[in-house]
Amino acid sequence: MGEGKFKRPEIIRPPSEWRSYYLPVTSGCSNHTCTFCNYYGKKLRLRPKEEVKEEIDALYMFKRHNVVLPGIDPLVYYLAMEWDCKRVFLQDGDALVYPYEDLLEVLRYLNEKFPEVERISCYATPQDLLRRTVGQLRALREQKLSLLYVGLESGSDEILQKVRKGVKAQDMIEASRKAKEAGIALSVTVILGLGGVDKSEEHAFETARVLSLMDPEYAAALTLMFVPGTPLYEDWKKGAFKPIDPFQSLRELRIIVENVNFSHCFFSSMHASNYVAIRGWLPEEKERMLKHLDALIERGDPSLLRPEYMRAL
Repeated sequence: MGEGKFKRPEIIRPPSEWRSYYLPVTSGCSNHTCTFCNYYGKKLRLRPKEEVKEEIDALYMFKRHNVVLPGIDPLVYYLAMEWDCKRVFLQDGDALVYPYEDLLEVLRYLNEKFPEVERISCYATPQDLLRRTVGQLRALREQKLSLLYVGLESGSDEILQKVRKGVKAQDMIEASRKAKEAGIALSVTVILGLGGVDKSEEHAFETARVLSLMDPEYAAALTLMFVPGTPLYEDWKKGAFKPIDPFQSLRELRIIVENVNFSHCFFSSMHASNYVAIRGWLPEEKERMLKHLDALIERGDPSLLRPEYMRAL
């Protein structure tokens, strides 16, 4: 894990966390080898817990007494102005890697200062979940850590190995089982196009299969974008990776929606990387979502899709 003074990370958060306060406990990601990711090569740094608690103190003084403490990053107060004290998102790309006892202490402190907080959430790797006991996860849940964002990316072991995810599909399934046993909800992301042209169907069908076995409360599809400086970007530039076209990404999305078997999951493709936005509860709204995708695919009109210049991570 990286050394040196902790630097507040850029805010990278799920769309649903737009009303949250962003509290950094880490910077970077412990698994910084994924070939597609903008965290590639960015080593993990842990924020000292006393520094985290100092930020919570500053929040408390500002929200309760309208007092601005010296030496606090102005961004803290900017974020706090519109915060309703209901949700907190722990940064950065892998906050659950934070040492267990320290994380528990930070969460307890946050809840002492802001008992009205309803939900605490963060990104987590499957490795994080696998190395925690169910008892530890339950203790974190008791401190309102109630939602984890986990990247499945693909259900294909071959694709997961190629992109250096560091886990197999069965690991993802086991990680989700532990979270569920602890009472923590999951929001699972997948990446359309990650298998390229050659592995498009395998990627879509295997992703639907593994998503079904994970059976998360929320699931979201992103579409692959090439990040300069990553190995996948270099493969693409050299012609070694052949990307799917926009309508093939819709076909992958359709395969996933058609083949997933969820108990009750809110599924969306609202992320800005996608060419089309759909959302709804599965299985209840599956037919409606499939009809919408079928109409777009049948028409084949690029003007109905989000243009490239508007796509973003």
